[in-house]
Amino acid sequence: MLEESERAIFEVPIGPQHPALKEPILLLFKIEGDTIVDVMARPAYTHRGVEKATEARNYIQNIYLCERVCGICSCIHTLVYTQGVEKLADVEPPPRAKYIRVIMSELERIHSHTLWLGVAAHELGFDTLFYYVWRDRELVMDLLELISGNRVNYAMSTVGGVRRDISDAVAHQIKKGMEILRKRLDVYTEVVEKEPTLRKRVIDVGKLSPHDAVALCAVGPTLRMTGVKRDVRADDPYQAYDEIPFNVATYDTGDVLAQIIVRVVETYEAANIIDYAIDHMPSGPIKVKVPWNIAPNEIITRGEAPRGELFYYFKSNGTEKPERVKIRTPTLGNIPAVCEMLKGYHIAEIPIVFAGIDPCLSCTARFAFIDERKGKSWVWSGDQLRTYRRKYYKRYGR
Repeated sequence: MLEESERAIFEVPIGPQHPALKEPILLLFKIEGDTIVDVMARPAYTHRGVEKATEARNYIQNIYLCERVCGICSCIHTLVYTQGVEKLADVEPPPRAKYIRVIMSELERIHSHTLWLGVAAHELGFDTLFYYVWRDRELVMDLLELISGNRVNYAMSTVGGVRRDISDAVAHQIKKGMEILRKRLDVYTEVVEKEPTLRKRVIDVGKLSPHDAVALCAVGPTLRMTGVKRDVRADDPYQAYDEIPFNVATYDTGDVLAQIIVRVVETYEAANIIDYAIDHMPSGPIKVKVPWNIAPNEIITRGEAPRGELFYYFKSNGTEKPERVKIRTPTLGNIPAVCEMLKGYHIAEIPIVFAGIDPCLSCTARFAFIDERKGKSWVWSGDQLRTYRRKYYKRYGR
């Protein structure tokens, strides 16, 4: 056996541009033979300045800005954002609006989980399953378009309520869609439980213990796959979740199989929540008026996005524009956990283990410049960015 000093350990960079993901991230692996010894993740290749941009826009304009932090999670971003502004303004949205927000959030959860299940199947080489799942995902996309007019970026939540109501005819269509979806989920559950080739690829792969999951601040399905029962909808209910019965999906094996099962069960639960919300949705208005200028205050607000806890911090200054908006998205919380999950496994298992957390990298970088050589970080103002833009285009002409 080789001594520690004689071990051949190589550094293998994967990314930031690579075929495994459509978004850029650098994963720097230390490899011994075919085994991963250590891994460091370096995100922040998708800086868009969203947080800084919120300071130059009023509270209504920022709804549509925050909606674009993540296309797949656009509904929960607007929900948590408007929930925060309502908290700043001490305004309570109507009960019917809360139920509509829940319905939209759960439809988005189904959309996200079915999208992820298809991606996971593709990473495992099960392209037939990928096509079937994405075909059924279209059902949910059509329902979202029926309600809001858009397949992505639904723009439903506004400060004080929602922009559109759900009619009885649309509610009937939604319930019919959930009935079809459950039948399709039965098929996918059977595949996950019985398909031997798939199970060999995911059982005991990407293991994470409950202790490590909590210590590394994992959130969402990445935390619940270890058996830890934490969900913002149940632990700190918002909107109408305190009035709707549902089960928090968990599993106890802490591997990729557990991630699949948790998301499939959550999709079932989302369909049940939607049906209950439609059956018990109160009548009444869908929006109340909110003052333009918000008194100086500081608050935090959060919600359960498909990938985990979404956290917003607000600071108001008495004007129609926020002084500060800080966003902590789920993927940022799960990156330390996935680095731990990759250790001890083979290079061939990198795609499915990393894809297991359902990473959304555009969510993770919004506000800062970092110079690793000098150990400095800084934030530019809007004027500085505009000055740099003019100099750049004048110099390079593109």
